[in-house]
Amino acid sequence: MSRSVKKSPVATDQKSPGSRWIKRQANKAVRRYRSGVANGKWYRKLFCPWNICDYRFYKTKQQAIHEWKESRYPRCRSKSQVEVINDWEKFYKRK
Repeated sequence: MSRSVKKSPVATDQKSPGSRWIKRQANKAVRRYRSGVANGKWYRKLFCPWNICDYRFYKTKQQAIHEWKESRYPRCRSKSQVEVINDWEKFYKRK
């Protein structure tokens, strides 16, 4: 089994249908541009990068444990501390 881990505890929103669709539209706009794209970051002028939503969520292990301890919701409190740490590792640490 692989022992690779993420370099920083970050979870991204790469799998939502909206972000995939808008990235695909941007890719189509750049590929279909007839005049040619110059080198560098010129492709950004063809499609507004503000429309592409790449969300990144950052949370340390201590923050996850603190949120679990301070949570008022029974669904969060029903998990044990081991389960909370395992969930954090699943989303933020493991690849």
